[in-house]
Amino acid sequence: MARRRGGGGFHGGGAPNMNHLMQQAQKMQRDIEKAQEEAAEITGEATVGGGMIEVKVNSEHQIVDLKIDPMVIDPEDPEMLQDLFIAAVNEANRTLDEKVEAHMAKATGGAGNLGMFGL
Repeated sequence: MARRRGGGGFHGGGAPNMNHLMQQAQKMQRDIEKAQEEAAEITGEATVGGGMIEVKVNSEHQIVDLKIDPMVIDPEDPEMLQDLFIAAVNEANRTLDEKVEAHMAKATGGAGNLGMFGL
């Protein structure tokens, strides 16, 4: 009986090379870990109120920089400052999320939503 060659779509025509598959999986894991480390350095920024408030957040959504134009501080209208501050923080967090998502998609070759892996 002759041996069948080819088929299966694997290089060499035989069973998949498990060692090669493991190496690929390990490389992918290293690439993802590197991308996560790089993503930890990404920040989100926002400016609202025509430049009256600027906010910067780090990758953990913590405010790391805040600039408030003294002109926006009105003792008679604290709600305006509160609203602008909330809008700035929300916008900074939104831009951070978009940057991190784009970075991870690029780093993983668009492997889809990696949220299920805790990323």
